[in-house]
Amino acid sequence: MPRAPLYLAALAAFCGSAAQASVLLTATLNNASENPSTNPTTAAGAPRPASFGTASFFINDAQTFMTFTATIFNIDVTGSQTADTNDDLIAAHIHAAPTVTPATNGPVVWGFFRAPFNDNAPNDFVFTPFSTGVGGTFSGKWDLTEGNGTTLTAQLPNILTGHSYINFHTTQFTGGEIRGNIQVVPEPGTWMMLGLATIALVRRRFCGAGC
Repeated sequence: MPRAPLYLAALAAFCGSAAQASVLLTATLNNASENPSTNPTTAAGAPRPASFGTASFFINDAQTFMTFTATIFNIDVTGSQTADTNDDLIAAHIHAAPTVTPATNGPVVWGFFRAPFNDNAPNDFVFTPFSTGVGGTFSGKWDLTEGNGTTLTAQLPNILTGHSYINFHTTQFTGGEIRGNIQVVPEPGTWMMLGLATIALVRRRFCGAGC
């Protein structure tokens, strides 16, 4: 039987090991990632600063929980950080579905700020507004029995394959003001393994035994 190309073998080894290892994920939130994209203004119609943020996620080896931390800027997370009302945060969730893409919306599967609130078995949610400036940091833990009509186990296939996003909703944009698609962060060793395998493949293809 012919052997698989080295880069395919390396990829298969990574995929096989990933199911048994903890996973790191990340999301970059901004106005342009919303569907449709958003252009924040004040209640009087004047421009306000673009809102944005970052989020990181961790899924444990046994895939029994997912923790997250998100920090957002230029969204009023308390209702009193600015005098305007358009930037007031009203809800924040994770959305997921097999059909979700960067340009496709999906349902709420786990809420962590106001309704629906699903970080409740137990409640691990921590919320820290900025002491100065507009925004804050959020963190929590999605446990197996939690979910908005679903479970973490049911949503892991969507989360691990890029079919999920984190969304922050405001008074002006009730459907979401900033959004970031959740993506797996490959381990440095995986990139090295794939890179070395690709180099070996190129050498063999173009140099043959003469390299």
